[in-house]
Amino acid sequence: MDYPALAALAEVIRRGSFDAAAAALHVTPSAISQRIRALEDRMGAVLVDRGPPVTGTETGNRLAAHLDQVRLLEASLASSDATPPILRIAVNADSLASWVMPAFSSAPGLIDLMIDDQDHALDLLRSGQVVGAITSDSRAVTGCDSIPLGTMRYRATASTGFAKRHFADGLTLEALQNAPMLSFNTKDSLQNRWAEGICGQRITAPLHRIPSSQAFAQATRLGLGWGMNPECLIRSDLDQGHLIDLAPDHPLDIPLYWQCSRILRPTLLPLTDAIRKTARSALLP
Repeated sequence: MDYPALAALAEVIRRGSFDAAAAALHVTPSAISQRIRALEDRMGAVLVDRGPPVTGTETGNRLAAHLDQVRLLEASLASSDATPPILRIAVNADSLASWVMPAFSSAPGLIDLMIDDQDHALDLLRSGQVVGAITSDSRAVTGCDSIPLGTMRYRATASTGFAKRHFADGLTLEALQNAPMLSFNTKDSLQNRWAEGICGQRITAPLHRIPSSQAFAQATRLGLGWGMNPECLIRSDLDQGHLIDLAPDHPLDIPLYWQCSRILRPTLLPLTDAIRKTARSALLP
């Protein structure tokens, strides 16, 4: 492989422009363009969507990920003044907002986080776009270790005023069908899974899309709708009465696992140990 060209490709994808990549590699934008064009000719595929913004194609992203893995392997043998490798990691937004961030200070390189639902993060690992992922699936991806972390408990929560308006007669099917619901994105199935467990069938409630864990919790406090919030993120809201648990006896427990590349196990060990330690203090056994 032409590793200078791969380096140009990786910087363009990571920084989103040819100019920024050129500045990072201390070459001209023309040199970056020539390297990528030569690499595209050699691979027989388009590697970047020139935008704006500039983004990687599926093939381009996989090549950039390959370079990251090579650099990680080299970093385990290189001196301390070597260029820090980049670790692309898939993590769900709720874990990022509530417990996992301190563990990343132990990463053996620069972190490049890809936010995805815990039920879908393995797709990024299978495609080689990331070297590790926090996921709800215990089945190890080929070539990866699967390490149990603990259980993230979700609570169906709402403001007191919202509950009085919409659930005065309890959590009936009609009430759940009509009460505005919060949803993180189109992949978020937590609300429907919980509601189906309560009323025995899938609901199609009106919903707000709020793709931020902190904003999702704030929307719940403000009474925009009800939603599944991680207990570790809103425990003080429950204690202080800012939120109420709609069904205290019916939490939704999601087991979490850390899956990472087996070939990179020694290099990733400090990060793996830190994630496990942080999870023990934040998640349920």
